[in-house]
Amino acid sequence: MEIQDPNPCRVIGVLDDGIASLNQTALALLRSADVIVGGTRTLALLAPEFKPGAVRHDLTGKLKEVPEWVRAARADHLSCVVLATGDPLCHGIAPYLAQHLCVQALDILPNLSTLQLACARIGLAWQDARIVSVHAKDAGEWQRGSTPGYGLYALAQATRQHARLLVLTSPDNSPDRIARLLLAEGLGDDFLMAVAENLLQPEERVVAELTPQQASEMRFAALNVVLLWRVTPTARPVRFGLADAQFVQRQPEKGLITKQEVRAVSLARLQLRADSVVWDIGAGSGSVGLEAARLCPQGHVYATEKNEADFAIAGQNHANFGVSNYSLFLGKAPEGLDAWPDPDAVFVGGSGGELATLIGGVMSRLRPGGALVMNFVTLENLATATATLQALEGVDWDVLQLQAARSKPILHMHRMAAENPVWIVCARRAEASIKEVGDE
Repeated sequence: MEIQDPNPCRVIGVLDDGIASLNQTALALLRSADVIVGGTRTLALLAPEFKPGAVRHDLTGKLKEVPEWVRAARADHLSCVVLATGDPLCHGIAPYLAQHLCVQALDILPNLSTLQLACARIGLAWQDARIVSVHAKDAGEWQRGSTPGYGLYALAQATRQHARLLVLTSPDNSPDRIARLLLAEGLGDDFLMAVAENLLQPEERVVAELTPQQASEMRFAALNVVLLWRVTPTARPVRFGLADAQFVQRQPEKGLITKQEVRAVSLARLQLRADSVVWDIGAGSGSVGLEAARLCPQGHVYATEKNEADFAIAGQNHANFGVSNYSLFLGKAPEGLDAWPDPDAVFVGGSGGELATLIGGVMSRLRPGGALVMNFVTLENLATATATLQALEGVDWDVLQLQAARSKPILHMHRMAAENPVWIVCARRAEASIKEVGDE
């Protein structure tokens, strides 16, 4: 039987109308508290309700100190209250306190979320909406192709996967910046926006049904939340097996692309998961990496191409694909790979003469259970690859030769026209090697 903590820390949700937002229980706990923790604005808003002599701690910029303040108060048998905004369990402080203290040490009294209030103002159902927080340090303007470490990355990803979004903003990561993200992602005609400012304050304002173009040129109050909803049908793209013609290719030269049949087998051998980190080395037109990005909606694809003309073509294809989890770099591998996270899957479509070095580097970085897949059309590169893999310890590898033939019209009939044969080389760490890495 679980024993109730006799003196839990009360985590109380507060809104910007002050005591009017608190029920009688929450207000009584606040008025009797010996120690009160909160942000600068919230402490000032409720200061008249504190009992004389109550100790105040301003957590602004001092979040890491809050658990110790709570521990100290409880050790001295003092009643402690932490003031949070809205619902403390919705991108609030309560999960952080539970992690650093324990759930039994907390008594959470939630309030309405500001997102819930904003939805109520415009009559937007929110039970199926995705909540995203960009309430952090200045993330800078969104750049298409940014990597997961970028502050607005989660929001860019969510716009591809959800029809309704509720966004917690910050003064820097503002509604106009969010609108410009939508424009950069080519979604300017797909979403409408609402901005709810200064909720429950005399200067409250709700601006609804803004287009991203309109919002991108406006300025808003520092305290706001953003609602986004899709006004066009959600895209239902083919995830796997795209036709070669759907990719921009170098002209007048033809065939500078991993053909559909080879691409399908190569992607299958990569054994991708929803959250895989993928490297595409020698991206060419970008066909393999862009299909991989669609197959890994919670993962990310890092692609590199040394040829400037092909780099530009891969960039065009990226612009035409509805993915935000793909980053393309101009360079010759292995240069630049040190900055990428360790991969779950690596595809090599071109090596620029550095094949042996590249294979060794990739196998040393590959995560346990990961796969390296390489495509070759020359005997020399095939020989280099197999010799290099043979010399590596703890690596399982195999070679698949694939030769497809496609039907072509001839008079009123059809003939089969053979494509060039391609060798697909696949490598993994041996099971023993994988266990050793996992045990370290």
